[in-house]
Amino acid sequence: MSEQSAGTAVPVLTATNLVKAYQVDGEQKVAVADVSFEVGKGEFVCVVGPSGAGKTTLLRCLSGLMPPTGGQALFEGQPIDRVPDRLSVVFQDYSRSLFPWSKVGHNIELPLKVKGVAKSRRRAEVEQLLDAVGLAGAATRYPWQLSGGMQQRVAIARALAYRPDLLLMDEPFASVDAQTRFELEDMILKIRDEFGVTIVLVTHDIDEAVYLADRIVVLSRAPSVVERIVDVGLARPRSQSETRHDGKFVALRTEILQMVTGG
Repeated sequence: MSEQSAGTAVPVLTATNLVKAYQVDGEQKVAVADVSFEVGKGEFVCVVGPSGAGKTTLLRCLSGLMPPTGGQALFEGQPIDRVPDRLSVVFQDYSRSLFPWSKVGHNIELPLKVKGVAKSRRRAEVEQLLDAVGLAGAATRYPWQLSGGMQQRVAIARALAYRPDLLLMDEPFASVDAQTRFELEDMILKIRDEFGVTIVLVTHDIDEAVYLADRIVVLSRAPSVVERIVDVGLARPRSQSETRHDGKFVALRTEILQMVTGG
């Protein structure tokens, strides 16, 4: 990675005074009013805020899927005007992300084929990625033969096939049951360490944000601004049973919940 100045690494992701507005029935509706934050290499940052705060809109602007109305988003120091090659996105609706007519292995292999990776190497990569997401041996099954949680694991494996520097995730665990959600949270922490990937995850679940993140960006109600950026500071590795009962976890959850709800 290049450097801005001696000893100062360029952030993987930078949002500077980001604004997004829409035309609705001839009137301008501002969803994101003024959002600024940075994400350093290897960080896990969660974005939370009230329902309708524009979290998904913000993520789409940060990914290059949607142009901002004002301000700027940078990926590794370069303006984002499309989805960068070393940036991957995982959406909440895994059923729309996967090709149901293609086997799991072929779904994951697609980005590797686009990159021109040799067939023998693609197979080895698919096996490694399936093992990383806890689905070893599932390459020959179809997505529709898998549970929702397993399908989301496939979607994550495919996103990792790009070997991204940055993984953006939009409510990735919102459509699964509580037990599966805990398993997926622990899986993504393991992947973060194994692949050295920087992660920005949007979630409405305050407990999830505190459990996963190094820092949490708290948005205000729409039109959203950054209410506060919270350093989590909980020890790693984290445990569903121990971390969630830690007094600091409980205090942080309460503090952030009060910011989000205004209570």
